[in-house]
Amino acid sequence: MSFILHGVKLDLNLLRVFDALVRQRKVAAAAQELGLSAPAVSNALARLRRATGDELFTRTPGGMLPTAHAAAIAPAVSDALAALEAAVARPAVFAPASGERSFRLAMTDIGEIIFLPALVRRLREAAPGVTLSTVRNTAIDLRAEMAQGSVDLAVGWLPRLGAGFHQRRLFTQRYVALMAAGHPLAQGRLTAARFVAARHAVVVSEGTGHEQVQRELRRQGVAEPVALRLPHFVAVPWIVAESDLVVTVPEKLALKAAGPFGLVVRELPLALPRFEVNVFWHRRAHREAGNRWLRERLAELFAEGDRST
Repeated sequence: MSFILHGVKLDLNLLRVFDALVRQRKVAAAAQELGLSAPAVSNALARLRRATGDELFTRTPGGMLPTAHAAAIAPAVSDALAALEAAVARPAVFAPASGERSFRLAMTDIGEIIFLPALVRRLREAAPGVTLSTVRNTAIDLRAEMAQGSVDLAVGWLPRLGAGFHQRRLFTQRYVALMAAGHPLAQGRLTAARFVAARHAVVVSEGTGHEQVQRELRRQGVAEPVALRLPHFVAVPWIVAESDLVVTVPEKLALKAAGPFGLVVRELPLALPRFEVNVFWHRRAHREAGNRWLRERLAELFAEGDRST
């Protein structure tokens, strides 16, 4: 398949080079992914530049930075390649009861706490040959890893994932206050003034929607300096149980931790926006049987309502 643009013959391989460079940002890495030599990728880029009349990529210390034009056309190129691959690929058969498969999921530590216990139990019953591994979505280039197939699914509040991805809502969450049973805020009417004046711990989970919470709490008057800032949620129950700190966390985490750690969950006296927790997959995996099977299991276990795009 090929066509002529500005006197240059463009074929599918040139578009694959463009797509790989957008994701990898390095000629050598794109060449390795495509099984080409670095000069071949550079030559393809030169042809693309002639065809589009745009530089497409600028060399920087951090790699090949897409121009505004390249960034604008990248989602359409990715979608077109994904559609072609899906159209010509043979439908793969996935037999969960007897087959073996390893899935890699991107999620935060709070996602591991909420999702993995039930998911592991379900897989043991329905797919004993299936194994899971998780990776922090903040520790990798999530868009690139999912486009390459290195990450099968991402689960969480991930507003930065957009074009090129499908998503299905699992549930909507609100924030609550979590504190030790003996904390002064655990008794009596929890007013905004009492809450704001307390000593706070704040979780700043960069790369997710949760990083917005600290800014919102500050905007609504939570005193600075905050007594403790954490990059993750997993240590929160231990810290809160043995301190006078109050922390604002998603409700499902609070309810999960309250019993084992003897904590108290209270509604916030401040207005914080709710957020959606979704499962995301790249369009290239939309029809892949194993990927579809796993996201259906996640929906069965955790979806509260149904919406997918």
